[in-house]
Amino acid sequence: MSVLIVGASVAGVRTAQALRAADYAGDITMIGEELHRPYDKPPLTKAMLDPHGDGAQVPLLSDDDLEALTIDLQLGVRALSLDPARRVVTTDLMQDLTYKNLVIATGVTPRTLPAMEHLSGVHAIRTADDAHNLRIQLPGAEHVVVIGAGFIGAEFATAASKYGCQVTIVEAQRTPMAHIVGEEVGALLADLHRANGVRLVTNACFARFEGNNHVSAVVLDDGRTLPADLVVVGIGTRPATDWLATSGLPVSNGIDCDEQLRVIAFPGVYAAGDVARRPHPHYDTSVRIEHWTSANEHGAVVAASIMRKPIPSPAMPYVWSDQYDHRIQIIGRPSAGKLFLHAGDAHDHLVALYAAPSGSLVGAVIVDDPRLMLRCRRAINERAQVGDLDLGLRITRIG
Repeated sequence: MSVLIVGASVAGVRTAQALRAADYAGDITMIGEELHRPYDKPPLTKAMLDPHGDGAQVPLLSDDDLEALTIDLQLGVRALSLDPARRVVTTDLMQDLTYKNLVIATGVTPRTLPAMEHLSGVHAIRTADDAHNLRIQLPGAEHVVVIGAGFIGAEFATAASKYGCQVTIVEAQRTPMAHIVGEEVGALLADLHRANGVRLVTNACFARFEGNNHVSAVVLDDGRTLPADLVVVGIGTRPATDWLATSGLPVSNGIDCDEQLRVIAFPGVYAAGDVARRPHPHYDTSVRIEHWTSANEHGAVVAASIMRKPIPSPAMPYVWSDQYDHRIQIIGRPSAGKLFLHAGDAHDHLVALYAAPSGSLVGAVIVDDPRLMLRCRRAINERAQVGDLDLGLRITRIG
């Protein structure tokens, strides 16, 4: 029996590790588009851009770990197509890689804007090379524009401010992060940018870039022009599934899977990480979760499915972001409920709780309080009534 893993980031690596931990003795082949050995992605906008650090990648595996896995790791190899009837993946090296079990862990790709590829100085952040190039350019940048105020944009703005750049964030929503945490809490998080000297332009949409070979400005749809010698675009991602266009796999918003991450109606094919969409016991629909913690968890689920062992229960969605010496943590899905109460602000131990119509806690936003985050995680898992929680805080009740 052989396993082919397409994708050499956290979901793919954790799958290989979990298979070996479960005493899988068959062949494992892993292919990855990048030439770098598997590395961790969260540091791309954190440690790798810190002017006080060395900018080094954070490896997912040590040399000894990789040797112990005894896998065939092929780097700089991109999957072009899948023929599930023949159980063959064709690569850009014109290889036909066969498999008994296929694990698709290709993640997501950044959304782009027109003319990005024709101008130097305009970047997305998805790879170690992206972070490395930005680290080289930041010390010489004067005017930095960040398009998108999500976690990628906010973390890059944090880094750029440490280099002394004049940073402007452009956000299409009236309030950053409103689609995730709501208007009120989004406004509190936005205050972190302003308090650290970062300009925030909201309710504004990108129109075009200016510049010949190198970007010189960002023009907004209302005519405003923002000077820029460095731009980062963080406007979301899309599942990396283009190579599956002729495969017949059920691809919608990601690859549709069952609870065990088996691709629906395709025996022997699994998906893991950001690209996988599956039912979650806490929600009434299938979800695709772009969190490091979910990708980390998926490896154990896929390994158990392949080995026909009981799968671990899905963990509660969890993501964190480091901004301006503060740690913002989101547990559960705030967007699945409504803001029920909040206390503090983004500078002083913010906590915001979100309740479903039934009154059960479905999500929380916590700043700089890991113990409280763990308490909220337990409460969400237990479907506790938000009105019964005693967090010992002076709160503002919303509903």
